[in-house]
Amino acid sequence: MWLGCVATPALAADSSAVTYTQDFPGSDPEHYSISLKADGSGAYECVGKISQDSEDTETYQTTFQFSEATRHKILDLAAQAQYFSGKIDAGNKKVAFTGTKKLSYKDDTRDFSAEYNYSPVPAVQQLTTLFQNIGATLEFGRRLVHLHRYQKLALDEELKTMEAQAHKGDLAELQAVKPILQEIYDDPAVINIVRARALRIMEMGNGAGNR
Repeated sequence: MWLGCVATPALAADSSAVTYTQDFPGSDPEHYSISLKADGSGAYECVGKISQDSEDTETYQTTFQFSEATRHKILDLAAQAQYFSGKIDAGNKKVAFTGTKKLSYKDDTRDFSAEYNYSPVPAVQQLTTLFQNIGATLEFGRRLVHLHRYQKLALDEELKTMEAQAHKGDLAELQAVKPILQEIYDDPAVINIVRARALRIMEMGNGAGNR
């Protein structure tokens, strides 16, 4: 009798994916997207400035694993929003422009997407805030990769800002940038106060479903 492991049917058969995209010319990044697959795997790609001192841009891509709590929350909110199958934009021309946003949902039987600037739909509002907070975390990760490689002396200020935003609840899925934080912590060429800050942020991200 075979006693091998059996895959969880719900995840093995589930092809659902949710993607958030934001385009805001003149901001940094001016474009980014975050995608979630049913198994919790995530991907981030953006076009942003190479550094604050440069107008040159780069295309950056990375992958990560969503926490289980956030995976469930995104898929539940997508269902509440009818999988973005209808109009979700408020259509109010007086609302300030904060970027063209798009939410997409795809599985074996559905393939929907909807663009908006501002949405009155509560589930869409929650998804927007959540994805923007995840995007802010991943942008810190992108900048930290550059600073660790080229401007180690600037790491302290960047991590100080990141730690403050994390405490305020403005970041989400801190575990997504653990690899670069670990590299900074492990680097003896980085001053101890910076390594200690990187460690504190990693510890903040250890709890699944951190904000």
